[in-house]
Amino acid sequence: MDVYLQRILEQLGEHDPIEVLQATPQRLAALLEGMAPSDLERSYAPGKWTARHVYAHLADVELGMGFRIRQVIAHPGIELQAFDQDVWAQRYARADAALAVEAFRGLRAWNLALLATLSLDDWLAEGRHPQRGAESVDLMVRFLAGHDINHLAQLESIVAF
Repeated sequence: MDVYLQRILEQLGEHDPIEVLQATPQRLAALLEGMAPSDLERSYAPGKWTARHVYAHLADVELGMGFRIRQVIAHPGIELQAFDQDVWAQRYARADAALAVEAFRGLRAWNLALLATLSLDDWLAEGRHPQRGAESVDLMVRFLAGHDINHLAQLESIVAF
């Protein structure tokens, strides 16, 4: 298994991925509400993204993963489109964090509504990631939940600073 994927899945641990996905929008909004404007420009570690970058990244990943899941359900076996998060992040310094949270909230609600309709065959359907190989919808959902946990911890460390 890909090292990055394994690390993110370890973040999820025994948590129910759907429960994590459902809780994240409220947690993101609460964290943003607790931040001063200057907190948005602070990073969780030297050389890492700022809070503003993390919020924008989460909205973009929700968009990208929702699209991937829909591709796999519609066309099992499809070659998935990779994206370079660092290239996307080049524009995040000017991103509106509150807008990113609202976009995330809407996209997450839409994606959760889709997940609620899936059959077992849909959950098991796979696409082919260019770097990581075969990925089922189930794996993508668990990845997304672990990804939430990972970035929520980064935002929490900024708020706690």
